[in-house]
Parts: sequence; structure tokens; C-alpha cells
Amino acid sequence: MSAILPPAAGGSAAPDDPAIDTGRGAGLWRNAFVRLRRNPQAIVGAVIIGLFLLVALLAPILAPYGGNDLPGRTEITPTTIPGPGELDGFPLGLDRFGGDVLSKLIWGAQASLLIGVVSTALGLAGGMLLGVLAGGFGGWVDNLIMRFVDILLSVPNLLLAVSIAAVLGQSAYAIMIAIGVSQIPIFARLLRSTMLSQRGADYILAAQTLGLSRRTITMSHLLPNSMGPVIVQATLTLATAVIDAAALSFLGLGGGLPQTAEWGRMLTYAQAELAVAPQLAFLPGACIAITALGFTLLGESLREALDPKTRTK
Repeated sequence: MSAILPPAAGGSAAPDDPAIDTGRGAGLWRNAFVRLRRNPQAIVGAVIIGLFLLVALLAPILAPYGGNDLPGRTEITPTTIPGPGELDGFPLGLDRFGGDVLSKLIWGAQASLLIGVVSTALGLAGGMLLGVLAGGFGGWVDNLIMRFVDILLSVPNLLLAVSIAAVLGQSAYAIMIAIGVSQIPIFARLLRSTMLSQRGADYILAAQTLGLSRRTITMSHLLPNSMGPVIVQATLTLATAVIDAAALSFLGLGGGLPQTAEWGRMLTYAQAELAVAPQLAFLPGACIAITALGFTLLGESLREALDPKTRTK
């Protein structure tokens, strides 16, 4: 990304803020971190993500019951589902199976975030591989990879993920792979376009003049200087991955037991109880929305922090 290009001679004056480093490389990320710390939107996003990550990591300690436990099954009747505050020991009430809603929300954070992180990592790894090959080597390799990417992009992400998950079978692993594969073309095209925009940069021409191999130039210069937009996209993709994971589980592609603690699965079985227990749909839905909002706020803030147009402001 042009963000890491060495400053041109006679360029703009250094910013007034002494905390801003005008150097390249590590200085760019240091400057971005400084801007993020001063951005209220970034702070809100980081706090939201941090809280949910903390809840997910401490689920065995915070959750009163296990994710699949049914401690209140004897309290459930065909017409009655205890709601928040209606039953001692169950602050958010019970679900239709007799599971503690609070415990399921806590364990659901762990399951949903794990699926989101793993699927995004898979998409990032696959997209970077294709993007580096296409952007670094060009020619027929670029044409072949981009035609494959175009085919994947012609199918809506969620529809592609549903198709892959249906083929792989009902399991959390299938959802991770399905969402990851559906994100590969996005990362591949972004990295390729960023690398192509850097090919004519002075530091690339200097490396070519020194006789460095194409592989060395690609891996040591083009790739590191093209990662800014990719990292921003990965942060934003985490938001869509959490939503897509819930959607696939809602469609019954997540496998596991009916009472499995996962936000999308909780929404699936809350449909039949909307009239008598609307909180069963509202609570996991709110968790999904707030988590996605946190990743989106942080991703957009990171984009602004790395934007060359704002770097010297």
C-alpha cells in the first residue's frame, strides 16, 4: 500500500503532533495506533470486542452452567417458559429445552467468535496466496487466478457459503470452511490490486535496478507494503463472518444438539416461542448485532488511520 512508501524529497512538512512518526514501515503502524487511541469510534469498537472476547475466554468461569446443560427442564411446560427474573437462579430465564439463557449466551460468544476468527483466517490465508501469485507474477498466472476469482465473486457470499456447507455436512467445521472459502476472492482481489498499484513505485524500481529476483521483490517489498488494506478488510470481514455463522446455524447447517449454545442456533429455536418468550430471539440477536458493530467500528477506524489522505493531518 502506498502508505508505506518512503517520503519523497521536499514532501509535506511533518505534522505538529510529536507523537506522529513520519518514517516508513513500523512508523506507519505506530502512527495508526496513535490515531486509533484518539478516535472515539475505535475505542468503542475495541471495548465491545474486548468485552466479548473476555466473556468468551472466561466462559467456563462466568457461565453458571454448561452450554448444553438443561438445569431447568422440569420448569418448562407447553405453555410456560420462565422469563428474566421469574425463576431464582436463572436471571435471564430459560429456553424451550430448559437451558439457562445466560449460560447459553456466554458459551455462544465463545462458539460464534471462534467460528468468525477461524473462518476469517482461512479466507485471509487463501486470498493472500492467490493475491500474491496474481499480483506478484502477473501474466497467464494472473489471468487464470482472476478468472477463478471472478467466478466465485459472481455468486453471493452467503449463497456460496450455504452451498459449501451443505456439501460438507452439518458441523461447525463445515461452517468455518464454507465462510472462509466464500471470503477468499475478496482478499485475493484486494491484495492483487494493491500490489499492482505498487509495481511502479520508486522502491520497486530501485529493487529491480539492484537485480533482485521477482520472488524477492514480491515477498520482501510488494507484499509487506500491500498489507494495510488487507488487514482493514480482515477486521471488517470478522463482522460479516459472525453474522454469516449465525445465518448458517439458523438454517440448520451447524450440526450438534438442538440445545447447543450458539447464537444462530438459539435464534432458530426461538422462532416458535416469539409470542410467549420474545427475549429468546432478542438476546442472541442483540449479541450478534453488537459484536458485528464492534468489528465494523474498529475496521472503519483502522481504515481511516491508515488512509494516506489523513496521514499528515
